[in-house]
Amino acid sequence: MRVSTAFNKILGIVGATVASVTFTPEGIVVGLRRRRTKLACPCGWKTRAVYDRHARRWRHLDLAGSKLWLETEIRRLHCRRCQRVRTEEVPWARPGARHSRDLQDLVAYMAQRMDKTTVTRLLRVSWEAVARIVVDVVTDQLDPARLDGLFRIGVDEVSWRKGHRYLTVVADHDRNGAVVWAKEGRDAKTLEAFYVELGEERCAQLEAVSLDMGGAYKKATDARAAHTRQCVDPFHVVKAANEAVDKTRRWAWNVHRGFGLPTSRWVKRTRWALLKDPDTLKESQLAVLHELRRNRSVLYRCWQLKEGVRDLFRLADPADAPHHLDWWLAWACRSRIPAFVTLSRTLRANRDRILAAVELGLSNSKLEGLNSKIRLINHRGYGHHSAAAIIAMIYLCCGGITVELPFT
Repeated sequence: MRVSTAFNKILGIVGATVASVTFTPEGIVVGLRRRRTKLACPCGWKTRAVYDRHARRWRHLDLAGSKLWLETEIRRLHCRRCQRVRTEEVPWARPGARHSRDLQDLVAYMAQRMDKTTVTRLLRVSWEAVARIVVDVVTDQLDPARLDGLFRIGVDEVSWRKGHRYLTVVADHDRNGAVVWAKEGRDAKTLEAFYVELGEERCAQLEAVSLDMGGAYKKATDARAAHTRQCVDPFHVVKAANEAVDKTRRWAWNVHRGFGLPTSRWVKRTRWALLKDPDTLKESQLAVLHELRRNRSVLYRCWQLKEGVRDLFRLADPADAPHHLDWWLAWACRSRIPAFVTLSRTLRANRDRILAAVELGLSNSKLEGLNSKIRLINHRGYGHHSAAAIIAMIYLCCGGITVELPFT
């Protein structure tokens, strides 16, 4: 059996046959001969007219521990549909790539499951090549119809780099929180870009949007999708209540310390007893709450107010939510606790959006889980030098993309 015949059977290159095999110190170079004569533009237009031609190599899957390259003559054509000169499409590689489709799929499959440093060492490709391959695979396999059929979406921000560098992430509540859109930034213009890409017709189909209590996302939604019901994420509401408790605890600690009272250290250590879920409190933490109650401490009232906010989202009947929220707002306003008076004003301004979240049962819990996964992806890659690189990894790992191994 000839060497070219053996390599034909081993490699199984679609649309080409092996014409030559050269063993070099760097690895194996396999020369290909194409079966078709027509040139195909990546847009699908075909012609026989050749603009120019030159040789090109593509890195392929390693063979028996040796690096392997595919080499052939590649041609350019003047595409009448694109109205410009473009390089022809070849079946074994994606347009503009310098790695074969099989190698790119393997790199993307491994990048979904391990850090890039390990991928570079196993496959002997550079860190930059892995980043480019991920972008190419995501561009090729990202479903263009992912923005169709959106009815309930969640919007949240996630930090991806120090220096207050943020991404805005949009997920679909009806598709298990799959990421459908991401972009650098966290202001109103960033979310407006999503609504512009969505288009007026698909925006009209939106029914509800869950977001935080910030004004930026609300402003963009009011401007581009005013008909949708905005739901304030319960996580952010409870988080604001916890921050009010902690702010009051620090004030109490400073008062005790200022008067030189020996109880200042004890007040400082009440933090977790005040912030934790009552169902998970230890015996020692329960004892702290009982002590605060017996002393009629302002911190115990803070704890009651915080639990009152949490009870809003644990009601058996959502129809009771308006009455419960109004009762809590009146209680917080009369509490004379500055942090909770301020919080009551914030929640009163967002009353309709909070009640919509209770009625529809929407929260950004899935998005908060996604944010943790995104931080893990960023940490696993030891940081990313550009927003495009981390966004491509987000789509690859959280966008519902399934990469098939080339040898399965």
